[in-house]
Amino acid sequence: MNAAAATPGVDRADDERFMALALALGRRGLGHAWPNPAVGAVLVRDDGAGRVILGRGWTQPGGRPHAETEALRHAGGAARGATLYVTLEPCSHHGKTPPCTDAIIAAGIARVVSALDDPNPLVAGEGHRRLRAQGIGVDVGVGAAEAHRAHAGHIRRMRDARPHVTLKLAVSADGKAGLAGRRPAAITGSEARNRVHLMRALHDAVLTGIGTAIADDPLLTCRLPGMGNRSPVRVVLDRGLRLPPDGRLAASARQVPLWLITAEAASAERRQALEAQGAEVFTVAMADEKLDLRAALQCLADRGITRLMVEAGPILSAGLVQADLVDEAVLFRSPRTIGADGIDALEGLPLTALTQSPRLAFTGKDIVDADTVELFERRREETV
Repeated sequence: MNAAAATPGVDRADDERFMALALALGRRGLGHAWPNPAVGAVLVRDDGAGRVILGRGWTQPGGRPHAETEALRHAGGAARGATLYVTLEPCSHHGKTPPCTDAIIAAGIARVVSALDDPNPLVAGEGHRRLRAQGIGVDVGVGAAEAHRAHAGHIRRMRDARPHVTLKLAVSADGKAGLAGRRPAAITGSEARNRVHLMRALHDAVLTGIGTAIADDPLLTCRLPGMGNRSPVRVVLDRGLRLPPDGRLAASARQVPLWLITAEAASAERRQALEAQGAEVFTVAMADEKLDLRAALQCLADRGITRLMVEAGPILSAGLVQADLVDEAVLFRSPRTIGADGIDALEGLPLTALTQSPRLAFTGKDIVDADTVELFERRREETV
């Protein structure tokens, strides 16, 4: 249902404009609002000379305060009779904070324009119903397509009990991801690497496999100027807990969270050594002598992760593609070549298994200095 159809006399263009602002505000919370969705909210009132913004808000770090209460706090008493634009249905249940619907009702809001119903079973339309029961006009659907993208992690976690997965790959002009012998190679340029750092900042967690962790000894943090506090949780799939306790990941575990997902049979001594460095260790089931990828993703979702970026080697990347667990892919293509003895980007699979997957649609291409970035996302009929 769109706003124009629901409320006679309302300017649809105005509704779309203010919802676009709410969506832009909500994106400020991406990567550090988990376990809650990164919601944006805008309060607007017509003062006779035009519509005026009274307050703006977005979900704060750790998921609270919520966007709606932030916008109401900024507006104060001026909120009475105003319209609230919000990118997701206001919550109607008591959690660690009172329901946003109660605050909206108490503030005297006249109309709520909401992009989406919340799939959280604790909400699931009840927030909208409660507002309507108090005589507040509620229009749902403005900006829905963009809101689905913004809240893809929350929706996926609620409906499929796993995070929204974005696979990042860097490949040479001849389709290779590393040197012979699984040695790492610098494939893309500095501008492309900066974009990767920004991607990390916009995700709750970044996942890699133990092979990449040992070969590359990465940090997996966001190291853009002024954004050091936006680093995601680092997650390593490590069946045998082989991660070196003196490597860069473990050595920085007290500064940036490090989670290890392992098997029940992993060494208790190695677990103790890694936990002593500050890492958290979780166990999941095995499948075909490997860690069960679906179980690993559910483990992350159970701990609040909604948006997961994957920076892994060919084995884990191929495993996610084969298991149909990739929701978005960002493919960095370099003009450099590695040679026929280099390793393929997807173990045992052609790169076309990703780029021509019937599950994923090509959505665009960017040029980043000398490199090209190709974007893919799960087709609409395949989305939640």
